[in-house]
Amino acid sequence: MYNLIGKLLLVFLVLSVLVSALSLYVSRVSLTRNVWLSGFFANVLDFFFLPLKYFFCKFSDPRKLDKWMVSLKNSAHRSDFGNTKKRLMLVPHCMRSLDCPAYATKYGIQCKSCGKCVMDKLKEDANKYGYDLYIVTGSSFVKNILSDHYADGVLVIACDYEINKGMRFLAGTSVVTYGIPMLNDGCYNTKVDDKLVTDTLEMFA
Repeated sequence: MYNLIGKLLLVFLVLSVLVSALSLYVSRVSLTRNVWLSGFFANVLDFFFLPLKYFFCKFSDPRKLDKWMVSLKNSAHRSDFGNTKKRLMLVPHCMRSLDCPAYATKYGIQCKSCGKCVMDKLKEDANKYGYDLYIVTGSSFVKNILSDHYADGVLVIACDYEINKGMRFLAGTSVVTYGIPMLNDGCYNTKVDDKLVTDTLEMFA
């Protein structure tokens, strides 16, 4: 009996490693082209996320894992996001000016359109394409926003780590996510590719 259980566990372990490795390969391929069964492989990576994260922290760069997973999930969510009706755009506060005059509420930073940073342009784009813009400083703000404001689609501009974190948090809900990675990480003076933002908004217009 114990021998059978041991063999089954060994088979499960080998299959898990093979499926995880294939999913990682597919996620890396998704950076340059569309892939089939992206939703299935994204779910596999979510299921094995903690051991995979440990592996990348130990032997590689964990930012690669987040980058690949965001790309794969964007591929998986693209069609569903295009069918959403009520969309939010979540932007990190690290993109705003260091001398930003805006104040914070339970829904994030309330932009005053002072023109000192990119937020002014993002507000215009959000309004043009029918998104409600929220400038957030943490995941607790996202919870407040989604609990008080209905949305079936969330476009996230952030670093790959935060996008992947948000996608994993909203996985299994009725909210479809799509991410636009920033050009650099950090707590301030971060930037996003304006053309990529425009192209993404146009794609889902």
